[in-house]
Amino acid sequence: MPFVHIHVAGVSVGAREIRELQAKATDFMVDIMRKRPEVTAVLVDVAEPGSWSVGGEPVPVAAHLDVKVTRGTNTHEEKARFVAAVASMFKQVLGPDLPLAVYVVVDEIEADAWGYDGITQEERRFMRAQSVTADATKAA
Repeated sequence: MPFVHIHVAGVSVGAREIRELQAKATDFMVDIMRKRPEVTAVLVDVAEPGSWSVGGEPVPVAAHLDVKVTRGTNTHEEKARFVAAVASMFKQVLGPDLPLAVYVVVDEIEADAWGYDGITQEERRFMRAQSVTADATKAA
């Protein structure tokens, strides 16, 4: 159940670019991070031109992605592939003028500290484990 938050800035960021960022970020979450698309949420915030700076100087285009996932559900290799894929996506969608300081952050949240539909991820794990145990008991 990841939540992906993308911040972008640039005069050429419109509805087409936002949709492309949402679609590609969702694909990366499914294909690289092994998350379910039906519970992957993506929010794209567009900053006003001139409101983003790097090194104290305004930049014409910029990007940042922060994703929240449950701690321990992704390997080091998956996270590294995700960071590289997002960096490439930003260059493809936003152009080559991006500054060096384009960050991708994978926040790993403890399973008991977040959830959706009123149920924490830890409780979901517990309910799945009970279901498997009950199914095994029935089969025996």
